[in-house]
Amino acid sequence: MTDLILYLGVTVIGYFFGSKLRNKKDRLTWTGKVQTVAIMLLVLCMGARMGSNKEIIDNLGSIGFSAFLITVVIMVFSVAAIWITRKFLGIDRFGRLEKSRTPSSEAGMTDDEENKLLQEVHEKEDEAGDGNRMTLIILLFVTAGMLIGYFVIRNVFADNMQVFENAAGLGIKIGLCLLLVFIGIDLGIEGTVADNFKAVGLRIFAIPLAIIVGTLSAAFIMSFFLDLTVREALAIGAGFGWYTLAPGIIMEAGHMTASAVCFLHNVMRELFAILLIPLVAKKIGYVETVGMPGSAAMDVCLPIVEKATRSDIAVYSFISGAILSILVPILVPLIIG
Repeated sequence: MTDLILYLGVTVIGYFFGSKLRNKKDRLTWTGKVQTVAIMLLVLCMGARMGSNKEIIDNLGSIGFSAFLITVVIMVFSVAAIWITRKFLGIDRFGRLEKSRTPSSEAGMTDDEENKLLQEVHEKEDEAGDGNRMTLIILLFVTAGMLIGYFVIRNVFADNMQVFENAAGLGIKIGLCLLLVFIGIDLGIEGTVADNFKAVGLRIFAIPLAIIVGTLSAAFIMSFFLDLTVREALAIGAGFGWYTLAPGIIMEAGHMTASAVCFLHNVMRELFAILLIPLVAKKIGYVETVGMPGSAAMDVCLPIVEKATRSDIAVYSFISGAILSILVPILVPLIIG
């Protein structure tokens, strides 16, 4: 909850400053490049943290294979659930209410304003480059980070790995706060988030609900194909990518194997999301990117969602991630018993 308040607070601060700089938008194009560099450094640090983690490396056998399978299916179901939901609600692939489903007075946009927004979307895509290129860059930095973590960090901090863990955790949190400030600035400069949120309204809360349904449905189905009980599989899915909390709850309940699968699944869900968000944004839809990382949509993956899509999609991402994060400590204990 503390992190939730922190991340929301720095984003609001960024939004405040951005709204004051709206008339200087043309001079602030450099913020996008700063965000790109910061994202690369962030995933490099995350990769180093994963590569140096003995528990992750030691569990890359059969348990890792089970975690891989359940991760892939859960992410596919989550994206599919969001796609179906937004189609039903009349939300287009850019996260805006379709004109045919919204009276012009409710949408609050003229044809000229809508054309301008679509032009900004295309400019954003051109600026970000091809989705495959962004995915490749992220993959390279994550891989480099994992290699550094495995071959360098584990040796340098062999006697006291906790020192590195604490430093890396603090560095990631500081980096996230800086990125969220810039995201807030982008939201403030564009000044469209309030209008878009007003147009979509309470429909925005249907997105995290779709993620929950997609995730738990996939986990239930996978329980029949993996060496896991239905209860264990559902508890793993209900972790929603929070690998520092859900595995511990499952372990305390006495399910050691399920705890290990949960840990690796949540790590993979976050990692795969980082790699695939740009591609999903380009090929499927902006809103669908929110479903891939689960709870990490409100922090680690939020800058990547914003960079691959549009600034106001960060609202979908943050709200979904926050709701899922709140539900993890409620659902996992209830399911695992």
